[in-house]
Amino acid sequence: MRQLLDKIEARQRLVRETAERLREQIAELTGQLAAAERTLERLETTCETVLELATEDGTPPPEPLPSGYREILALFERNGDGLRARDVCRTLGTGTEPRHTDGRAKLKRLVNRSILTEPEPGLFTLTPLPPTTPETDSN
Repeated sequence: MRQLLDKIEARQRLVRETAERLREQIAELTGQLAAAERTLERLETTCETVLELATEDGTPPPEPLPSGYREILALFERNGDGLRARDVCRTLGTGTEPRHTDGRAKLKRLVNRSILTEPEPGLFTLTPLPPTTPETDSN
């Protein structure tokens, strides 16, 4: 009978240690979640402020891009030299065969919105921002 009680005590110690480690992980994750939520709140406030300022200047607010388009733009922001359509499609997992047209169609739509340029067939780059001058900086 003593052996059985010793096993139970050993199991209790193990479970207590596991519970303590889990509490520590929960506390750490709770802190990380709170930080992420604060960052998200700041970004949302920044976005709202930018849209308000654009409206005050009479500039129509930009239409928000769906997430698939934001993913494409993030690829271009990381690679300033431009990307081939097949590389974008491969990265997004949309397929690189001619029958897989979704990725290419999104790239073409971004070209039509003047967000991307296509300097040669199949090669896409971010549209360069106009140079700033003292006149445009003071507005």
